[in-house]
Amino acid sequence: MSIRFLLLLAILSVASFTYAQQKPNVVLIYVDDLGYGDLSSYGATKVFTPNIDKLAEQGIRFTRGYATSATCTPSRYALMTGEYPWRKQGTGVLPGNAALIVPTDRVTLPGVFKKAGYKTAVVGKWHLGLGDAVEKNWNEDIKPGPNEVGFDYSFIFPATADRVPTVFIENHRVVGLDPADPILVNYREKVGSDPTGKENPELLKMKASPNHGHDNTIVNGIGRIGYLSGGTKARWTDEEVPLTFLQKAKDFIVENRKQPFFLFYSLTEPHVPRMPSTYFKGKSDLGYRGDVILQMDWAVGEIVKELELQGLTKNTLIVFTSDNGPVLDDGYEDEAVTKQNGHMPAGPLRGGKYSIFEAGTRVPWIVSWPGKIKAGESDALISQVDLLASFANLLRQPLASTDAPDSHNMLRALMGKSKQGRETLVQHASTLAVVKDNWKYIHPSNGPAYNKLTAIELGNSEQPQLYNLREDIGERHNLAAQYPEKVEEFAKLLQEIKQKGKSR
Repeated sequence: MSIRFLLLLAILSVASFTYAQQKPNVVLIYVDDLGYGDLSSYGATKVFTPNIDKLAEQGIRFTRGYATSATCTPSRYALMTGEYPWRKQGTGVLPGNAALIVPTDRVTLPGVFKKAGYKTAVVGKWHLGLGDAVEKNWNEDIKPGPNEVGFDYSFIFPATADRVPTVFIENHRVVGLDPADPILVNYREKVGSDPTGKENPELLKMKASPNHGHDNTIVNGIGRIGYLSGGTKARWTDEEVPLTFLQKAKDFIVENRKQPFFLFYSLTEPHVPRMPSTYFKGKSDLGYRGDVILQMDWAVGEIVKELELQGLTKNTLIVFTSDNGPVLDDGYEDEAVTKQNGHMPAGPLRGGKYSIFEAGTRVPWIVSWPGKIKAGESDALISQVDLLASFANLLRQPLASTDAPDSHNMLRALMGKSKQGRETLVQHASTLAVVKDNWKYIHPSNGPAYNKLTAIELGNSEQPQLYNLREDIGERHNLAAQYPEKVEEFAKLLQEIKQKGKSR
């Protein structure tokens, strides 16, 4: 065997090893309605989140990390597709019986991993629709769904915990379904004889806030949005949901420990209805919202422990972030408001969930990969819509020009190799805003400025708004009148970005 041949083998071996090292397991931990100020690593002093803080201490804590939107469904759509959700109709907050809105014929985030040879799974909240139509039979295979858009395995509930049907779906089937007790779901009119919050408020163990719509079918003593009949044995209780999702996520890790895997672990906390597992009730001083944040932090710690137990820590990249900003009163009287006790869920930011102000979309963003990512803090401008292109680059998966049109390759920023993030970012609520060079322009809108139900400033105004986020992170000083040329520049930029979508 010649020396030249041996050298070639050595080079190929090193190249193969290097590529293997670039194919880590990836766990995306996606939480629900967690604010920029809800973690102690982001400045919270009234609640302590040691497990998530540890991820921040050993990884990168981003201070300008964003969801695309101020509500859950559109943020999840962007995450999955690499496309701004406002480009497509029907990507608003979905009812529990909605049809699938993620295209099955386009590249998706899990699809990128699958093409790279990964085993892929989603465990937790879905809220991107199921099936081809609203009218569907919940008592047989329900598809298309997660399995048709890139996931080898899925264990989900369809929408949110405050919407029916309150059942688990594993791959295409409702778990625990009794054929003799078929499920019916309706969002227009009552079906079956189950009591409702409106008709039987005396049966509620958690009162619903007025006018939020949580007064339909009662499940587990809690009024929901929408009407449900049947599936009695299949219905979950709120206290068991987080523990079930956690176990399914751990099972997936164990079963796939010997091959690369991508796990989308989609927690429900701290979304309403906040009904913590019994062990966590009363653990915080902030009511049930504080309790479920502690529960969420514990679950993250359990995932990390499982990775350690399986010897996967050094080859697993973890991303932790939230689908939108915080809200206290989102439909139930759970003491989140009365026991706020000085806690500031949005930290120094203005607004919250539903808002075009920063607190609507600027969220906790942590990336951890022990031994590969140097610990620190980054102010790089990044968005969840960028994960698709970034991981495609990591895994050497080419993207066509029409794939993931709004996703930018931010791998160097995510890995801590660069502080350079996006040049521009579009934020989405009831209107649009553009962030560039620490300036933010909010496009005029005739929507309400304030949501009385949630007590959140929405940021809508018939006049343009311009803020210097470097000097005014709380968006208190509208500088539009002082910088009319910059307002014109940003308005033109937003229009150009919108037109880009039309020209594809």
